[in-house]
Amino acid sequence: DGTLGGLVVGGVEPRDLPDPAAARAALAAAGFVVSLEVRASEVTALADVVLPVAPPVERPGTFVSWEGRVRPFPQALTSTAMADHRVLDALADTMGVTLGLRTVQAVHADADALTTGWDGARVAAPDVAAVEPPEVPEGHAVLATWHLLLDGGRLQDGEPYLAGTAKRPVARLSAATAAAAGVLDGAPLTVSTAAGSITLPAVVTDIADHVVWLPTASAGSQVRDALGAVAGAVVRLAAGDADTPAPTEEVPA
Repeated sequence: DGTLGGLVVGGVEPRDLPDPAAARAALAAAGFVVSLEVRASEVTALADVVLPVAPPVERPGTFVSWEGRVRPFPQALTSTAMADHRVLDALADTMGVTLGLRTVQAVHADADALTTGWDGARVAAPDVAAVEPPEVPEGHAVLATWHLLLDGGRLQDGEPYLAGTAKRPVARLSAATAAAAGVLDGAPLTVSTAAGSITLPAVVTDIADHVVWLPTASAGSQVRDALGAVAGAVVRLAAGDADTPAPTEEVPA
């Protein structure tokens, strides 16, 4: 709504967020946008200032796996480019704020102080009532979705051979759900909301009835952008156009 006087964005694409349209509107309405990036993106196109930062091969750092395992890595290539934490530390210093994040060791120490090193009071566990299952009208299903290991992520830019090994995007649903939607195994299935639709080959799978699964961000299946929906939303199902081609990724020979 324009109340953000300034915004610093690092390594985030609008389509990574639950509501990409709202994220784009917020970026456009912000008074001043600073982007920390290694490549051109939707955010850099809207930014007032773009500060190029070192990619992973030009700085040491740590990845955290989907299992929560910490995977540190060393710097592989000599570079004078600044890492994200150094850029943030320098910006804060200019504004008279001390973050103390000039080195990787300082970043790790700061993170450890919030986890293993914390000896202060703990926040009480949340007391949240279970959400009742949504009503699923005829011809509809509950959306299940998550990212595939290889999908449309920007880290595959310039790597068509790696991207070419990604699984083909499909829509998965049970035999009963497919029959109710009038869709055969392998035939096109259209999943839609008021915001838009996605059509993918249907694959009958051993999953719960009244549920349809879509890959979150694969070729032809950008769920948040196309449907404006997240997991748990109720979506419409219908037989797709038989002439609709299945999404593919072209890989150079």
